[in-house]
Amino acid sequence: MWSLRALRGRKKPSIGLRGVSSFGFDYEVLYESRRSRARVGVIRTSNGLIETPAFVPVATTGALKCVDLALASREVLEMGMVFVNTYHLMVHPGVDLVKRAGGLHAFIGYDGPLITDSGGYQVFSMASTGPQDELKGKSVSKWRNPCAGGANRGLVLKIDEEGVTFRSYRNGELLELTPEISVKAQKSIGANIILPLDILLPNSADFETLIDCFHRTHRWESRSLEEHLKDQGHQVMYAIIHGGTDVRLREASLEYLSRRPFQGFAIGGSLGKNRLEMYDLLSHLCPKIPRSLPVHLLGIGDVPSILRGVELGIDTFDSAYPTRAGRHGSWLTADGSFVNLKGQSFAERVQSPPVDLCDCPVCRCHSGAYVHHLYKAKEPVASQLGSIHNLYRMTRLMKEIRERILSGAM
Repeated sequence: MWSLRALRGRKKPSIGLRGVSSFGFDYEVLYESRRSRARVGVIRTSNGLIETPAFVPVATTGALKCVDLALASREVLEMGMVFVNTYHLMVHPGVDLVKRAGGLHAFIGYDGPLITDSGGYQVFSMASTGPQDELKGKSVSKWRNPCAGGANRGLVLKIDEEGVTFRSYRNGELLELTPEISVKAQKSIGANIILPLDILLPNSADFETLIDCFHRTHRWESRSLEEHLKDQGHQVMYAIIHGGTDVRLREASLEYLSRRPFQGFAIGGSLGKNRLEMYDLLSHLCPKIPRSLPVHLLGIGDVPSILRGVELGIDTFDSAYPTRAGRHGSWLTADGSFVNLKGQSFAERVQSPPVDLCDCPVCRCHSGAYVHHLYKAKEPVASQLGSIHNLYRMTRLMKEIRERILSGAM
């Protein structure tokens, strides 16, 4: 069995494959499975390394829900990287303030690697009722083509080739988001990995809308890259592969983006109505992505999808789901399923931890009965404990996956 620590310690691993490398960033495949496309690697940044495959917690506004980043150190939760949203930081407290505070790492009190997205998802969620209603399971009949231009509903005032004009949801201030503005914002706050501005459509978008937005997204990605290359610094930019569930568009997107000097790939956009559709799409797309570059799956972090994604060669995954589930009483178990700590069966677990066979800081200190009591009493600390537990379990899951790959079991 190969040891990840031993592999990482070698200067030139005999089975290592060097991938992209630039100032302050390096990607290296340390081991590739013979059973699947799964691989173990390491992403080195100026703020530390990320052992892959890895789960990336989402700290949308620069904060994990109910978990203080400064206290939940990498030694406690072993988080390799954290995902932060540029749009929300632009709205509040503002990019200039974050920069004056010493950059995003200093501002949020986390010295590990950070990845930021462009803000496109949030803007286009505001552009119509479509994405919001779809997430809530409602009709999206009122969805309109964001590439058609003109006035839009709500806070978004204009969408055209240049970018998006919208009002702050906090104070109504007029704001603009273009590929260049998004990249400048991400670079000024000092994220390690940044993403280009793109358009996210709901799964229900018609083909004409998909085509219009497909072409504009790629023009915006090229403009984002051009802005990034003016002064790369210690940062790298991943391309975002789009095309919805249309395999031909996904292939065209990958071909277009592969001809440009992006330093990693993210898979974005609509991935289907369910897991099976997503698996079919990823099974077709992933084997075509260059093996020398890191691959990130945007917005996906449930255990079954991670296991399948790893087998297909995906390196990193991000999601807010584990902390959201923890706030509502759903705790991850060692096998990847959930138990409901609000359930009456936990009321009498005075001598047992919240989750059996768990060595997280919460389960080592508290009983299931106590945590059940906290939820029933609506104590805020219950959400904190649930979030910490789930983050711990996700990082342990990824560690176990890396060990399974190295042992030849995956």
